[in-house]
Amino acid sequence: MGRNCRKQRRRTLAEDGPPPRSGGGASSQRQPARHQEPTYGPPGEDPTSLLVKQPKTKPMTQEQLSAEVKDIYPGLLTLENKCIEVHGSFTDKTKPPDNELWQALVELHDKLLGKHHDFFMASQNPNASPALRSLATKYAMPARMWRYGIYCFLELLRHRLPASREHMLTFIYLAYSMMAVLYETVPAFEETWIECLGDLGRYRMAIEDDDVRHRETWTAVSRHWYSKGSDKSPTTGRLYHHLAILARPNGFQQLFYYTKSLLVAIQDSAREDVMTLLDPIMAFGPNQVSRFSTTELEFIRCHGFMFSKKFPEKFEKSADDFIDSLDNFIAGRARHFIQPGYWVGMIACCAIAGYGNERHPFFEAIRNPLSERQGGQPLEELDVPKETTVAITLANRTHTVIFQRYGDDNILPYIHVTLVFMYRLTFIPEVNDLVAREFPWKLLALMLNYLVYSVENFELIEDEPFPEELEKGDFRCPLPEDYAMRGLLWTDDYFPRGHFDREQHDDDEKYRELPSMAQTRKERVLFLSCRIAARKPWLQYDRVGRRFSAATTETDADPEHLPDAA
Repeated sequence: MGRNCRKQRRRTLAEDGPPPRSGGGASSQRQPARHQEPTYGPPGEDPTSLLVKQPKTKPMTQEQLSAEVKDIYPGLLTLENKCIEVHGSFTDKTKPPDNELWQALVELHDKLLGKHHDFFMASQNPNASPALRSLATKYAMPARMWRYGIYCFLELLRHRLPASREHMLTFIYLAYSMMAVLYETVPAFEETWIECLGDLGRYRMAIEDDDVRHRETWTAVSRHWYSKGSDKSPTTGRLYHHLAILARPNGFQQLFYYTKSLLVAIQDSAREDVMTLLDPIMAFGPNQVSRFSTTELEFIRCHGFMFSKKFPEKFEKSADDFIDSLDNFIAGRARHFIQPGYWVGMIACCAIAGYGNERHPFFEAIRNPLSERQGGQPLEELDVPKETTVAITLANRTHTVIFQRYGDDNILPYIHVTLVFMYRLTFIPEVNDLVAREFPWKLLALMLNYLVYSVENFELIEDEPFPEELEKGDFRCPLPEDYAMRGLLWTDDYFPRGHFDREQHDDDEKYRELPSMAQTRKERVLFLSCRIAARKPWLQYDRVGRRFSAATTETDADPEHLPDAA
């Protein structure tokens, strides 16, 4: 076998030579043969197409992994304590570090991150015992890695900008690379790594002052991770708070994420941060130039007045200016109103729910699971804040403008998200009566009767199941506003289980508008309207004539006729 290989090698060297050169006697000179890599495959086969197999390695036993963790942890603890000591030694009066000290500190924190990586690799190894796997959670290792290995040092660097900028950039890239590795290799803490990657992207974005394109790139990177995190954990308000910060300068989107962060199961604790958006806009003078349109500016001002309870005397004018400009704003935006439309609709619902104020009676009623509700509190005992009454009135004025735009498919997302909220309220009689009393049901019925003509299969809207299956096994993808509503307290019973599992999209794809979505929205709007009509008393649906109508007398809409909460 060895002799054959050597013959093949000699034959190859003998036959291989450089191409003849042009010109004179140089072409007749014999040139040495080119060096070739040894051939590993059988004669006649291209050796570059063959891969060398990875050598077999013996998996580590549980005892070896346990010993590995015990060996790693003391060194990790020593480095962690050293980092904590460094963080505590710096004060405002501390002399700024020179380059050598900064480099030493970057190296120190990089070593700590490396120890954490080794700890996770050993403790989360597939062959590790359950007890060994649980150590990372028991000792809060992901949180400690972020706090002492990354966050505190980044804050130390940030407070000494611009002198520390180059060192901060170096460390951000080191930390980002490490988190990306952990995201790929330690899925047990995937949600933590995702949020850390988003935070690191935001730090990188915040210190980019020279290149606008780099800043936009890192804004997109950070938004990507936070959005992915919200898909994994849609009821975590902190993630929407981060997305609100990144939504600048889009006022509608920013206010939507801020309010959504307060209306999910795990509320964001930084409630007052929304004032960073609202305060400048509420203080906006008549002679100042704004980056917002009149519609956007006055809408945000209205919610600023209601949220903060400041300047109540200014509310009426802002509300009138918003309503007066709304129809032209929608017409001018055309298809570009689709996304702002569902943001505006959900912000209005959040305002009615008290912006997540735990003492608000509506918020408390909406937050309780339907299975735990045993009927409602008497209406006269509900202490409804004045701001809520104002929010209901503003929402109904908005509905009136939008519902009159028959034939405009661009308003369907607004109607869709509004009816999801109204349907949930039919299970909360004491709230529903106050919210639905002035709702423009007649205008809605006219709109619905226009949409009925687009329906081909009435089973989709009249039957109880959620209208998502076209044919057996053929499902529609979620609508863009489905992702926006996901996680809100009043949507937990709306989407069927697995609704978001069939489609795995990037952020751009999730919110991309497709031509087929208009028909899907019409069916959703009609489906919700049929469900609301089945609950009575404000809207009625005739299955024979397939027509909607609003209650015409006070008796028809008597709140005592509302069914008991399920």
